[in-house]
Amino acid sequence: MTSASTVAVTGDVSVAYPDLITFTTGVFEHHGVPAARARTAAEALCHGDLTGVRSHGLANLTRLYLPLFAEGRADPVAEPRVLADRGASVLLDGGRALGLWLAAEAVDLAVERAREHGVGLVSIRNATHFGCAGFHAARAVPHDMVGLLAGNCGRQRIARPPGARPALLGTNPLSIAAPAGPHHPFVLDMSTTVVPTGRIRAAERAGETIPVGWLEDTGGRAVTDPGALDRREAYVQWLGGSPETGAFKGYGLALLVEVLAAAVAGAGLGPDPEAFGGDGGPTGRDDDIGVFALAVAPGELRGADGFRQTVTGLFGALLDSPAVRPGQAVRYPGWYEAERAGEYRRDGVPLGAALAAELRTVAEQTGVAFPEVAR
Repeated sequence: MTSASTVAVTGDVSVAYPDLITFTTGVFEHHGVPAARARTAAEALCHGDLTGVRSHGLANLTRLYLPLFAEGRADPVAEPRVLADRGASVLLDGGRALGLWLAAEAVDLAVERAREHGVGLVSIRNATHFGCAGFHAARAVPHDMVGLLAGNCGRQRIARPPGARPALLGTNPLSIAAPAGPHHPFVLDMSTTVVPTGRIRAAERAGETIPVGWLEDTGGRAVTDPGALDRREAYVQWLGGSPETGAFKGYGLALLVEVLAAAVAGAGLGPDPEAFGGDGGPTGRDDDIGVFALAVAPGELRGADGFRQTVTGLFGALLDSPAVRPGQAVRYPGWYEAERAGEYRRDGVPLGAALAAELRTVAEQTGVAFPEVAR
C-alpha cells in the first residue's frame, strides 16, 4: 500500500504498459518459464511499477528474480504437487516454482473452491518470492470475493523480536482485497515491519538517507543510512516503532503471518535456534517460503446483491467523508494505486533512467527487445 504522500514519482522515461509486459514476459520465457506462466509473472512484477510501488516492480528483476534462476533456487517449470485436498482447503508443495506465478495460481484455486464451499484456502510450502501481495489478493475481487494473501520470508531473518538480540523474522507481508461496488477495490498490501526492505534498498540506490524509525542498530539506536541493512549492521523496525508506541502490534502481525503461512503449510520458519549464533545480525535466505491464500465468497452466505450494496455504502461513505483540509479528500488503501494504474495505462509507465538502462542490459543478454521509450 502507498499513501497520499507517495503518490506518483515521475520517471525519466515512459514505456507503454503492454510493451513492458511483453518485454518482461520474454525475459522470463528466456529463462525457461512457460509462456502462460511468464505472462502472469510479468503482470505480477510490473504491477509494482504500474501502481507506483516501484520498490516491488522491475527494480527487482535483476536483484531478486533472475538470480533465483541463476542460483537454482527457483524451478521455472516446477509443477505444484497436491499434498492434501479437503475440498475447501488444499495443501501444495510449490516445488520452488516462481512465486510471481505460484501465488496467483493459489488465489485462483482458492476462488474456485470458494465458489463451491463459500470459502477456499490454499496453503503452500516450498514457494519463492511472489512480489506484491496485493496483486495476488486482488485476483479474487472480479469474482465478487474477498481475497487474503500472506507469506512469510522463509528462513530469512532481518527483524528482531522486541527485546531479542538476534533477528528471527522477515517482513512477512499481508494483503487483503475486497470489492467496493462501483468504487476502486479496497486493497491493503503491507509489510508487518514499518517498511518493506525494498523501500530501504530503493533509497540506497537513489543515494538518499532514510527517515528515523525505519532501521535501528544493535543497540537500538536509529540508523538513517539505508546501506546498513545489507551490510548487516541494522535491523528493520516493526510497524508501530518502539514497544512504547506499538511495536508489539507489528511483531504480533508478523507472528500471525508466520503461523498462517508457514506453520500451517510446513514451510521454512524464521524463528529457529540456528539464528542464535554469530553476532545476531540478519541471517538466512528467503527459501521455502510459506503462502496462505484465502478467498471468501460472501454471496454464498448472504447473497451477492446484499454484499455489493454493503460495500458500496461502506467505501462510498469514506470517499464522501468531509475532509479536514480542502482538496485533500478521504481515500482508502488501494484507491491511489488504482488511480495511478489508470493514468499509467493511458500515458505509459514511468521508469527511472538507471532502471531503464539496467533493463536494456537485460535485453542485450537475453535477446528480448526492450521497448521504445518516450521521455
